[in-house]
Amino acid sequence: MQDKSLGQKSLSPKSTIVKTTRRFALLFCATALALAAPHIARAQSSKQQGTQQNQSQSQQNQTPQNQDQNQNQNQNVAPGQQQAPQQNAATPEDTDYKAFYNLKPEDTDDQIKMGEAFVAKYPASKYDEAVYARMTQAYFAKSDYAKMYEDGDKALALNPDDVSVLVRLGWVTPHNSDPNDMDAERKLQKAEEELKHALDVLSTMPKPANMTDDAFTKAKADAADQAHDGLGLVYFREGKYDESVAELQKSTNDSTPGAVKDPTDYYVMGVDLQKLKRNSDAADAYNKCAAMSGPLQARCKQSADQAKAAK
Repeated sequence: MQDKSLGQKSLSPKSTIVKTTRRFALLFCATALALAAPHIARAQSSKQQGTQQNQSQSQQNQTPQNQDQNQNQNQNVAPGQQQAPQQNAATPEDTDYKAFYNLKPEDTDDQIKMGEAFVAKYPASKYDEAVYARMTQAYFAKSDYAKMYEDGDKALALNPDDVSVLVRLGWVTPHNSDPNDMDAERKLQKAEEELKHALDVLSTMPKPANMTDDAFTKAKADAADQAHDGLGLVYFREGKYDESVAELQKSTNDSTPGAVKDPTDYYVMGVDLQKLKRNSDAADAYNKCAAMSGPLQARCKQSADQAKAAK
């Protein structure tokens, strides 16, 4: 049975959503090359198999310079990377995707308009998963969760290992869960599966050749933090308070310079700990939340005082 003590929307104050949106926008736009669409490499590999014998003969006659150019192009679609446009856009499909790909991160309306037009025009495109994945983030930024889920599910149908989509869908569900929704339990279970799978993918994801070790480590840490954050909320909603605390501790223990802490994590951790009769620990969690500016600050201070009084 889902915990109804906090209601539907109280875990998603606007400023927290904005902060997390900014954090995830950085993850998706600045480091998405490390966290998406490995299926594209497999798809292109299958497509190339039909001409592999002819290519093998021609490659023997290539100059070293041409061989290096081909190797660099193959790196653009290595496992663990998002599809980039072909360098020499030879078809209308390549040209249209390049225009979509080059949109600025903040151009969410254009991403949606051009993305929807692209998948309608090219329903079997090799770029469709990347387009659906980016539109998932754009619809989230506009708080259009119905379309976010729709496009996110389409992206995962094409590439079940897209971390950016898995974490986005899994994170949103428990933050906006309605305890009166008859389907809430199934949705939370789906979110748990998405977040756990994201963590599994992250644990074995190879570093792309065009990313530094530091950038790749930071990208993976950000995604893992977000996944643990979401799992903590899933377990809270399900009344699994010990498991919720364990996940939220993981999401708040990131010591990476510049790591963004979400006050919601500390607030929910405080509620978990109070449910477990660990009032002293709950007060510490609430105090950490109260130290952060935002709409939860006053509530966390009050809750900290109450937890201290209950010792």
